[in-house]
Amino acid sequence: MSEQTVMITGAAGHLGKAVAATFRRGGARVVLLDRQAQALKSAFGEPADALLLAADLLDREQVRAAMAQAVARFGRIDTLCHLAGGFRMGEAVHETSSETWNFMLDLNARALLHVAGVVVPHMLEQGGGRIVTVGAGAALKGGAMMGAYSASKSALMRLTESMSAELKDRKINVNCVLPSIIDTPDNRKAMPDADPATWVAPEALADVIAFLSSDAARAVHGVTLPVSGLV
Repeated sequence: MSEQTVMITGAAGHLGKAVAATFRRGGARVVLLDRQAQALKSAFGEPADALLLAADLLDREQVRAAMAQAVARFGRIDTLCHLAGGFRMGEAVHETSSETWNFMLDLNARALLHVAGVVVPHMLEQGGGRIVTVGAGAALKGGAMMGAYSASKSALMRLTESMSAELKDRKINVNCVLPSIIDTPDNRKAMPDADPATWVAPEALADVIAFLSSDAARAVHGVTLPVSGLV
């Protein structure tokens, strides 16, 4: 990893912090993106080996500006770990509001389009790279009261597979991990009666993402890999 520069979206979240820590332990240079600069500073302080950048992924020009700063600092982006996304449930399909539908599609699909639209041309120009996205085990089929979420994560997974088909012959590996429930304080609070021992630890998921970002996964293209903990 010491030769890699890794861009991580959603870096200030629980999974983002775990993924950043995994790559930094391996000696990678990291570019950490999140929507709020203060959230990044609270999560990471002011590290010398990392570049912290605030960017709204729904604004392609902000993503483009962040990419320009990253390349100016480190010269290249070898790996994109697109972790940014969101969850919302509680509405039946026939009751789903336009606000919920747009919110889910924006966070889980449109953001990927904007990030890929900026990062992929750079990787093509430099001759290769790796992209890992985060889907969801729950998006393998529909579930009650979570149609918009499942559809939006399914859209991300199909976009990931399509990118792989388009880019694998151009030395860009594109893959996706499908976690079940990630063991975070927010999920523990939301589901106090559940057993978090059966969930996926962020550090365990980070290890899988790091593998897909490594040369050991050079022959892996277009997978949607379940990472389901003990469930």
